[in-house]
Amino acid sequence: MKYFLLLVIIITGLNSKAQKNDFLVTKISLPPQISYFDNQFSGLYIHEEKLFFMSESRLQDKVEAKLYSIETADLDRKMQDTSYILPFKKIPIIDLDVLVKKMDALGDEYEGLEAIIIKGNNVYLSVETTTESNNCYLLKGILNDTAVLLNDNDIILQPKPITPVGTHVYNAGFEALALSKNLLFSFYEFNYFPKVNSVNMIQLKNFNNTSLTNFNIEKLPFRITDITSTGKNKFTAINYFYKGSGKDEVYRLPLNETENNALIKDSSNYHSYCRLVKIKYKNDSFTWQPLWDFPKEYMSYNWEGIAAYKNGYFIVNDKYTNAKPYSSVLLYLSATK
Repeated sequence: MKYFLLLVIIITGLNSKAQKNDFLVTKISLPPQISYFDNQFSGLYIHEEKLFFMSESRLQDKVEAKLYSIETADLDRKMQDTSYILPFKKIPIIDLDVLVKKMDALGDEYEGLEAIIIKGNNVYLSVETTTESNNCYLLKGILNDTAVLLNDNDIILQPKPITPVGTHVYNAGFEALALSKNLLFSFYEFNYFPKVNSVNMIQLKNFNNTSLTNFNIEKLPFRITDITSTGKNKFTAINYFYKGSGKDEVYRLPLNETENNALIKDSSNYHSYCRLVKIKYKNDSFTWQPLWDFPKEYMSYNWEGIAAYKNGYFIVNDKYTNAKPYSSVLLYLSATK
């Protein structure tokens, strides 16, 4: 009998470990200037009780390089009183155009900002480049009361991983940043192909190309679009699959991977899919576990920003929703257990 009880305890523990969390979803209406689709937000970060929204800042489309910030206290009030009008602040990013010219001189074509970290008054930004470009970039600047001032000399090259056939992954870069004390982790977007599973580590005290070290991440289907720290060497990431065709088919999986394909296919048709995954750093490598699947109504939104807050997460999309007119949407996911 005692062995039977021990077996039950073990099985229960294993099932408990495998169970996903659940979250209550609250949609937070944003001021029109922030929800405007052409901001194309690609990162969220909480610093000094403010939630920062980072625009992709597509200079090539004549878009202003900028952040927005909203006090977390105001967001708390908004979730209690939906009639409350959220105050916000716009923060221009100065001299991004100067650094884009440096990238051009190195043969790399700027596409947009993809992730943000703020530590003290230092701001770190991840830059994605076009598929043909050999490098992505990390930038550093100073945040003051009115702007982010980029330093022309603080620019780190992040060489793109090469696929087994000698090419770059279509439309993929280092799309997520996370902090662990004085270490900055930069996560490659699509960690599925052999020898492409990649996380860079940069020492903040020595912010230059010589401090960049590369680690592996456990093979992960679908893209990482943003990540947030949740504890010592623990993180939560957005894991997203876009159903698109053409060049986007690179993100599809071999047909014999039935378990993962069941998440993104109905019969012969693909559909977009999004979940949260837990990521852990230990012994110079990263492992992951599934955490939560987005509800069907939000599954096809292109979620690009996540920031841990209290017992949950703020989540924002770039602009793409499941129907036009497109807009940026902010959710708060509150853990129910």
